[in-house]
Amino acid sequence: MTAASHAPRGNPKLILFLTIFVAMLGLSVLFPIIAPLGRQLGLSETQVGWFSTIYSLAQFLFAPIWGSRSERVGRKPVLILGLVGFSLSFGLFGLFATLGTRGVLSGTALFILLVAARLVGGLLSSATLPTAQAMMADLSSEKDRAAALGLIGAAFGLGVVFGPALGALLSGFGLTVPIFFSAGLGLVTALAAFLILPETRRAGQAASPRGDRRALLRHPGVLLFLAVSALYTLASVGMEQTIGFYVQDTLRLDPSQTARTVGAMLAVFGFVAAAVQGGAIRPLSKKIAPGPLITLGLVIMGAGMFLLPLTSTFWTITVALAVIGVGSAILGPSLSAALSLSAGQGRQGAVAGLNSSALALGRMTGPLLGTGLYQTAGHAAPYLLSGGVLAALLVWTLVARPEVRRASV
Repeated sequence: MTAASHAPRGNPKLILFLTIFVAMLGLSVLFPIIAPLGRQLGLSETQVGWFSTIYSLAQFLFAPIWGSRSERVGRKPVLILGLVGFSLSFGLFGLFATLGTRGVLSGTALFILLVAARLVGGLLSSATLPTAQAMMADLSSEKDRAAALGLIGAAFGLGVVFGPALGALLSGFGLTVPIFFSAGLGLVTALAAFLILPETRRAGQAASPRGDRRALLRHPGVLLFLAVSALYTLASVGMEQTIGFYVQDTLRLDPSQTARTVGAMLAVFGFVAAAVQGGAIRPLSKKIAPGPLITLGLVIMGAGMFLLPLTSTFWTITVALAVIGVGSAILGPSLSAALSLSAGQGRQGAVAGLNSSALALGRMTGPLLGTGLYQTAGHAAPYLLSGGVLAALLVWTLVARPEVRRASV
């Protein structure tokens, strides 16, 4: 009998969905405000860039630790800690930014405090995603694993769709208002998780999280899937960080036109990805194993990347982005399912933590490579690199043919 059998009444999968949605919504509300806020505070572009870098670095380092810790102390307390930490870091960031706009803080001291707030956020909120993935795996049968994890991907997609629009809307009341909104939203979600979510970890499930991680990293299939996670994220984020430049330069738009146009394009991208992850993955995963789905995702996403440099109009760019969205929507949950099935019972938190670190590594390096290539090697370079990376991963997976344990029916 599991702890879940004495769970509070409610829909735990819905709360997990909302958990990831809130986390991504909270992050993405920063997209339209972080640059003007940074300039208002007297910070350089490079200093503003450190806010994302330090956040992803902390997630890269601590996600495996939190994932494994959820095997020892339980999923629920670790998840709630991640949500409270998310709220704390946003509250601190908003407080320091407010003090900066009022002239109470400035210069190096302000920058250090803002970076420290982001560091706290990355350290603590890195508990959220791997624990939510592990809980979703605990709550799902093996045959439904990819479909259940697809809900996590759909939450990601919807958060990215609505976050920037919400941030732009709330910024009309002040540039720090979206930040405090995210902090409050995180606390509300933490309360809902406390009241509704059951504990899903089985009693006596794991005893040695470090040993779990070492054992998983010795598994060739797990290593391959983690590499694919990191590199496909690198390819995706490299595109996302440069698409604004590409749209502005290709369509010859001014900054305000560029913001509206890119927002519309990324909304289509996000809606397509969310629709595939929330709807199409379930029937696909019942007919196709995770391995072939990973191959399919790499093919579609890579085709979209190679198509992007050939586009020159609003609709052709939007179509290319939609193709990339479909590929990434298939690839993400299929990779999560493959890792979950390869890990076996008792290591769901550990493998989800390793996967979160792989994703964070891609988010750390993708923007630097993408923007650097765009500036020095031409407008097409980031997308050709991303397409090349995805093509190389396709060849690697076809040659290696990693084994994924079949789901029991």
